[in-house]
Amino acid sequence: MAFRFFGKSLLYGLPLGITFLDCVGYVARVEGISMQPALNPVADERDYVFLMRWGTHNSQLERGDIISLISPKDPAQKIIKRVVGLQGDVVSTLGYKQEIVRIPEGHCWVEGDHTGHSMDSNTFGPVAMGLMSARAVAIVWPPERWQLLHNELPRRRRPIQAAKGNYYN
Repeated sequence: MAFRFFGKSLLYGLPLGITFLDCVGYVARVEGISMQPALNPVADERDYVFLMRWGTHNSQLERGDIISLISPKDPAQKIIKRVVGLQGDVVSTLGYKQEIVRIPEGHCWVEGDHTGHSMDSNTFGPVAMGLMSARAVAIVWPPERWQLLHNELPRRRRPIQAAKGNYYN
């Protein structure tokens, strides 16, 4: 009887769990210091964030969002960065080969909050939207850091010119 109940629970639970992780979201550990102070403010401690997949494929992305994406430098690695600019925006860069960049269609400009300690668009340029996998919505661990992540873009990193009628904003 117990085996039958277990088998039935597994039969229904496994597909539901996989669907949730694939469509809604999952929890991930944030490594490194590139997003300090928003994430991992203490170098020895790691934050765990809830990454929402829901809405990322519908391009509901805004400047200031913290996103998870596949690294353009190493496709086996996922990185977490803040969206600074969207397609059509003009941004000033920090050490990129051009001082000013207009972000091409289907791309965004991402940066770590800890300027100078981040592998981001200032290293590899505009990022294709197709590399984005999820949006960070909350810190879920450690308990003393429980909080929703707000869409904040520092004034000094706002685009020089925001695109009019930007589809992603």
